[in-house]
Amino acid sequence: MSRYSAYAACLVLTLASLLLAMRMPGWWWAVAVFGALAVLGTVDLVQRRSTLRRNYPLLAHLRYGLESIRPEIRQYFIEDNLVEVPFSREKRALVYQRAKGERDTVPFGSEHDPYSVHYEWINHSVVPAHADSHDFRVLVGGNGSTPYDASVFNISAMSFGSLSANAIRALNAGARRGGFYHDTGEGSISTYHREHGGDLVWEIGSGYFGCRDDSGRFSEERFVANARDPQVRMIELKLSQGAKPGHGGVLPAAKVTAEIAAARGVPQGVDCVSPAAHSAFSTPIGLLGFIARLRDLSGGKPTGFKLAIGHPWEWFSIAKAMQETGVLPDFIVVDGAEGGTGASPSEFINHVGLPMHEALMLVHNTLVGLGLRDRVRLVGAGRIASAFDIARTVAMGADWCNAGRGFMFALGCIQSRTCHSDHCPTGVATQDPRRWRTLDVEDKAARVANFHGNTLRALRDLLGAAGLDHPSQLGPEHILRRVSATEVRSLSALYRFLEPGELLDKVPEHAVFRTFWQMSRADTFAPPDRVLEMRRSKLL
Repeated sequence: MSRYSAYAACLVLTLASLLLAMRMPGWWWAVAVFGALAVLGTVDLVQRRSTLRRNYPLLAHLRYGLESIRPEIRQYFIEDNLVEVPFSREKRALVYQRAKGERDTVPFGSEHDPYSVHYEWINHSVVPAHADSHDFRVLVGGNGSTPYDASVFNISAMSFGSLSANAIRALNAGARRGGFYHDTGEGSISTYHREHGGDLVWEIGSGYFGCRDDSGRFSEERFVANARDPQVRMIELKLSQGAKPGHGGVLPAAKVTAEIAAARGVPQGVDCVSPAAHSAFSTPIGLLGFIARLRDLSGGKPTGFKLAIGHPWEWFSIAKAMQETGVLPDFIVVDGAEGGTGASPSEFINHVGLPMHEALMLVHNTLVGLGLRDRVRLVGAGRIASAFDIARTVAMGADWCNAGRGFMFALGCIQSRTCHSDHCPTGVATQDPRRWRTLDVEDKAARVANFHGNTLRALRDLLGAAGLDHPSQLGPEHILRRVSATEVRSLSALYRFLEPGELLDKVPEHAVFRTFWQMSRADTFAPPDRVLEMRRSKLL
């Protein structure tokens, strides 16, 4: 009966305090407290939804309370500095320090074990270099488009709706101060994106928000109205994203405010649906035709697409369509499965899509093998927060990097992991004005610009130690990884990198190319016959 002891004690204390209060009025507070607990215990006993509460009246709530603060207890008191869940405390602290302009040096040696498997580093040179500027740039465009000089580090796609109004304001103001771009996310361009005039990359998803007609299909007229705004510097078509590739989304009617409805071009107070697939095209050749159409309608602005790699034959089909049609995107954003700034279904966030490193190398190798790599820029996105993250990503094939959560930390995000609840404690990922209005735009804009600038200064110093002047000089030979207690390999030795034009002459000795390259077709995303035969074998 000990499980009922707390409930029984509250009943006894309620009765006792009631008797005392009848003689001494100062005891009525005890009647209120113990009476409320007694009522709660009674409700626990008679309700039928929770067996735990019926068996442990009142005591069950203690468990629920401790469980509710378990993430905070773990984050602040238990977890190691280097445990990535999903960002380590070490990484978060680094972002906070650089955003605030504080000292980011580490005392008394590294916490990383250099003899542990997967430890990585960049080799230094006995002839170090020193670039005059840390403002590293990459020229985008040239495939019939007006070039844009992009920073090597930019804000990844995060929509207004997922992020608050003041978070969007601060990100864009920071981007303008630092001279880098701010990707709008598929929620389109809101009034908050426009207030400070920072460079925008307009992301267009399958819902065609900001460029859709009343039935949800692509509208040329509405696209032109936004795309030709001078603040919009590039156009990005989203095929899929790392957090939930192949999955659509629904913004519930209650969250479709007047501002969100105006930005997206949807009715207010009605469920806002983002389909899993595009309606403007259905084949790889159709995709490239749509890219060319967007580029032309925008007035020649650099236009590309973002995808998380899934079925390799689908990416190969796109690559073959580039080869056959001669229509090229100006850039491709490769979003890794480790990405994700908002909330996603558990199975998708944990078990769908290719991680960024392998995805980036597959795209890079394919373009190199077709002799197209120098005409298409590649962007890596997925858990990037430090200068070494940027260096490693560029060494694996990227021209520049985008970061979402890194810039959220710069805004003050504490990784409370409540993005989906509208209860973000820092006002970053919420639409509750009582929360987001406390986020000071001026202060956080300065932190966004500081984080960007100080990270690129660290990148300059890292490159200089390696004897390099620009990130474009980085290659897989510069990054080393421990693969066992006694073995170290450079990325160039660990992975197979294709030679320029290799796919034009033969199928390389690379498992995924040997299996799927020749079977893929530019006119369809459909799986090759070999895959279909394997599926049919289950039905025999």
